[in-house]
Amino acid sequence: MSFSIDEVNFLVYRYLQESGFHHSAYTFGIESHISQSNINGALVPPAALLNILQKGLLYTEAEITIGEDGTETRLTESLSLIDAVTPDIVAARQNAHNAQKQAIKEPGSGGEQNGVDGTTTCSAPPAPGGAPTPVAPENMDVDQSIEIPASKATVLSGHESEVFICAWNPSTDLLASGSGDSTARIWDMSDNPATTPNQLVLRHCIQRGGAEVPSNKDVTSLDWNCDGNLLATGSYDGYARIWTTDGTLASTLGQHKGPIFALKWNKRGNYILSAGVDKTTIIWDAASGQCTQQFSFHSAPALDVDWQTNTSFASCSTDQCIHVCRLHVDKPIKSFQGHTNEVNAIKWDPQGQLLASCSDDKTLKIWSMKQDTCVHDLEAHSKEIYTIKWSPTGPGTQNPNMNLILASASFDSTVRLWDVERGKDTNGGFLFDDAKTVMVSSVELL
Repeated sequence: MSFSIDEVNFLVYRYLQESGFHHSAYTFGIESHISQSNINGALVPPAALLNILQKGLLYTEAEITIGEDGTETRLTESLSLIDAVTPDIVAARQNAHNAQKQAIKEPGSGGEQNGVDGTTTCSAPPAPGGAPTPVAPENMDVDQSIEIPASKATVLSGHESEVFICAWNPSTDLLASGSGDSTARIWDMSDNPATTPNQLVLRHCIQRGGAEVPSNKDVTSLDWNCDGNLLATGSYDGYARIWTTDGTLASTLGQHKGPIFALKWNKRGNYILSAGVDKTTIIWDAASGQCTQQFSFHSAPALDVDWQTNTSFASCSTDQCIHVCRLHVDKPIKSFQGHTNEVNAIKWDPQGQLLASCSDDKTLKIWSMKQDTCVHDLEAHSKEIYTIKWSPTGPGTQNPNMNLILASASFDSTVRLWDVERGKDTNGGFLFDDAKTVMVSSVELL
């Protein structure tokens, strides 16, 4: 058995990516020279590091529970991962387990045993008749959420690595997806549901030695323009690309120095906005593919962007700041500070009046251009919040009489729905104790 440090580094790199630590993964990948290794990431299955750790943990438990004669007895308590790598704890568990097996073999050792494996059955004090009453197992909460039948789900197979993002075309039955296999794909969902949808593979290549070769970098952001005839993609190779619906590469946009984390078309469809690890945001002219203006206001990687109007936008960063900028203006027109950790995502409401932000500080905040401090500070999630979305309701939408709802998704395994316009108490504050936790489903992409 042998393994190289490159293999270990690659598994750690993939684990960081799969766990959502994209910025840590990027830094680790640079320092460990992942791009220079000859490992084909498309062949490595998801959760590879966790699988090998689990097998190592099982092997350590087997060393404790299997005797020299080949007989096996159960552990009364499973090892944790830290226990398994601590020699003193492993030795102590081994000694205790051996003593337990010896006590079982000796007659009159005391404990009442059940079964050949030596495990003890818990029992309550004897009932009046003398026989022990078994203790019923503790009831567990059961998730009663509705499952979608397999017959109602469509599985899109084709990607060779994790799928990070997908987006529906606004005018036709096309679905775009981006993956760690350095491709985006356009799926034609208008076909017969009983057949596998046709797909176009958009390979992200770079120039090397006078030839085009796969970039081997993740495609982590994509967005359709308003007409649905152009798709923009952003990649960890530092390039944004514009594609037609027939899979033709129309433009390659190169100005960022490092991975692109987010990109968005404006509503008019003449500009594309991108955010990168190089701490900058860029407005691109979609027709020419040229950089119209680059904004360098963040002091750390820019994580997300969102248009407010066709020429103004907001950006957020790991520097915990949010800036609102406008085309041809050389400084932010507004800046918001209040989060105490990385700001992962931002979204303007349908009218462009309220800006929502979510953070690793476990809070969701809502801002207004009319004031410097946040309008709402929402605390309900128990772990980091990584994405948010406004409902297409309220004034200025096709559902003007419905309340405006904000959804937030967190690593605490919940999605919460917030009614921003309700809950005002007598002190002028806002109460969101009635936040609803819901289940969400998606198209499965393999």
